[in-house]
Amino acid sequence: MLNTTTTNVTARRPLRPRLPTQDELPSEDNQNMETERHKKQMDLLINSLQPWLDQHQLGYVNGNMFVYYSPQQVKYQDFKGPDVFVVLGVSNQERKSWVVWDEGKGPEVVIELLSDTTASYDKGDKKLIYQTQLKATEYFWFDPFNPKDWAGFRLSGGIYQTLKPVKGRLLSQSLGLALIKWPGIYKNVQATWLRWATLEGELLLLPEEAAAQWAVAEAQRAAVEAQRAAIETQRADVEAQRAEAETQRAEVEAQRAEVEAQRAEAEAQRAEAEAQRADTEAQRADTEAQRADLAEHRADAAAAEIVRLNSLLAQLQAK
Repeated sequence: MLNTTTTNVTARRPLRPRLPTQDELPSEDNQNMETERHKKQMDLLINSLQPWLDQHQLGYVNGNMFVYYSPQQVKYQDFKGPDVFVVLGVSNQERKSWVVWDEGKGPEVVIELLSDTTASYDKGDKKLIYQTQLKATEYFWFDPFNPKDWAGFRLSGGIYQTLKPVKGRLLSQSLGLALIKWPGIYKNVQATWLRWATLEGELLLLPEEAAAQWAVAEAQRAAVEAQRAAIETQRADVEAQRAEAETQRAEVEAQRAEVEAQRAEAEAQRAEAEAQRADTEAQRADTEAQRADLAEHRADAAAAEIVRLNSLLAQLQAK
């Protein structure tokens, strides 16, 4: 019975109409951007943020695309196409439009680029729609031709509260980034541009800027490597020269040692010759002494013989 009752109640409940998908909703109105400056400013914001979002796997950024938050927009052709919007926690896949009921959420950050014809609407009715209907957490506007006209707001209690610039920057708590006014050249146009930066003030680079920076870094690294290679070559040359000098010094030492050995050998030979000469002199002196002894002995013998003969003669004469 319980199941039957439940089934009957379900059967009597009116079915909700199916909401259209992005493929069934208009995605263009054949209206172009206000100026080339606006288009370039939009590209600058989107193309510099997309790599950062992809790197941190944070979400989706696009611009000049319809954002649907209510089916009534189709009925009244009330199409809203923010110049730049960011949605966190979603994939970065391609979309024709942003349909809140399909995606399950709306943008956290919306940026509008002011012009003479849209400034009043962007600051008034459109701001109110982003606050009450789309409930975008943060809303910023910027005039590419009048950089002093910029502002930021953050949703608090359902109402946009004005953000005060901090050191010339408008901070996005949703992204943990800052919006700064950057004077420079972008696509051959010298102007003051709105750009993303880290909270430390470092610009989020465009892909072409990152590539150029990488090329400069690579060139510097190559130059450093070339200098280091040159230094290594010079050091190797110095080491080779020092080794050659060591070899030459060793050869000189060997030659000097050889000369010393030859001189020592000559000294030894001379000492030996002196010893031999001294020995010869000693032998000659000994021979002379022996000869003198022999002569003295002969003289003594001769004298004795003369004495004997004289004695014998005396004896003969005495007879």
